[in-house]
Amino acid sequence: MTSEIQPNIEHIHSTADESTMIRRSVAHNMRKIRLSRGLSLRDLATQTNLSTALLSQIERAVANPTVVALTRIATALDVSFTDLTRPTMVETEIIRAESVESDTPRARMLFAMMNRRRFDISEGKLPAHQSGTFSDHGQHSVEYAYVVSGSVSLALGDETFLLSQGDAIRFSSEISHAYSTGDMAAILLTVVSYDGE
Repeated sequence: MTSEIQPNIEHIHSTADESTMIRRSVAHNMRKIRLSRGLSLRDLATQTNLSTALLSQIERAVANPTVVALTRIATALDVSFTDLTRPTMVETEIIRAESVESDTPRARMLFAMMNRRRFDISEGKLPAHQSGTFSDHGQHSVEYAYVVSGSVSLALGDETFLLSQGDAIRFSSEISHAYSTGDMAAILLTVVSYDGE
């Protein structure tokens, strides 16, 4: 009887997810650094000896660049290979409150830190009808928030997220953002993590 080896689908999906995350991180970092240097894609193409079309595809996260290509880009942008490929928080992630009530003690994992980072933890007591002040926390910062009680509205760039008691969110706090309340007061726990280097 011939046995057939089944592929590990979970491992394949995990690898695909990691590859997508790396492409998105490179795209985000490359574009941000290039624009901060005042370089066009044509300028970068001249400095790297890579085509403008390829560089455009890398910035749109649709190409899988080689290590050689990434090294040339990092050199042209005057950053390290690590800075170019560093994971960034590109997509906002929300974990909603559990609907099942139980008296059984339990712990619920909300988010895990990606790298060794330094961080600040804050508890915010927000009165009703509080309009937040927009601010950001600088390059490579990531914010985690958990609504202890009440509800808040998070304005993040051009988007708005409504968060209720027990909801948690993680997002790039490089983006200017503000928390506001409606008719109810709220207690908000926030953790802002920073690049450890």
